[in-house]
Amino acid sequence: MQFGYCERIDGSFWAEPLNAVTNGAFLVAALAAFWLWRRQGGRDAVTLVLIGLVFAIGIGSFLFHTTPNRWTLLADVVPIQLFAFGYFAFALRRFLGLSGVVTAVGTLAFFVLALGLSAAGRAVLPAGMAGSAGYAAFLLGLIGMALAMARTPVLCDQRRLLALAAGAFAVSLRMRSIDGALCGSLPLGTHWLWHLLNASVLYLLLRAAVTGEGPAVTASSSQGR
Repeated sequence: MQFGYCERIDGSFWAEPLNAVTNGAFLVAALAAFWLWRRQGGRDAVTLVLIGLVFAIGIGSFLFHTTPNRWTLLADVVPIQLFAFGYFAFALRRFLGLSGVVTAVGTLAFFVLALGLSAAGRAVLPAGMAGSAGYAAFLLGLIGMALAMARTPVLCDQRRLLALAAGAFAVSLRMRSIDGALCGSLPLGTHWLWHLLNASVLYLLLRAAVTGEGPAVTASSSQGR
């Protein structure tokens, strides 16, 4: 795995055709969510930013899997991190109705957890799997959020979407983790499945964001009546 992924065996632009092309799934997810956002009235700027980040994830990942270097790595990683931590803060505020201060502290704690798991992964896991350790925090975050939303019946649909996203992400993370171990028997690897599954995860999360009105939104709507 000299180039980081099973599929890439040299430095040419199309050396990772599946890893590159499957990034189109992120664009499809973003466009489908944007269509839903427009149907819902197209007034929530925060969810529009989340949709834009998913679109940026697709572009950045495509650039990295065709022209891997320091700058395209940033184009790949930064939108993912912004979406992950931004969505966590969004869910705390919108779905759980927490205050701005509690949301900020909770998001910071989540960030520290991700850093801790990433450091632990680099220390104890094989090189091919270490990069997946930090993403385990996102899986824990999805599970925890779905469980916390169980106390709010009005969020039943959104809770189901987050639970489905958690299940899909668990499989997706597995596909990312075993890519290096399967190079000998599966030259194309499994990283492209990480892309396809994650596009589904992100669409489920965007759908929950676009269609959901958590306690914070519901309360403000009630006061305005």
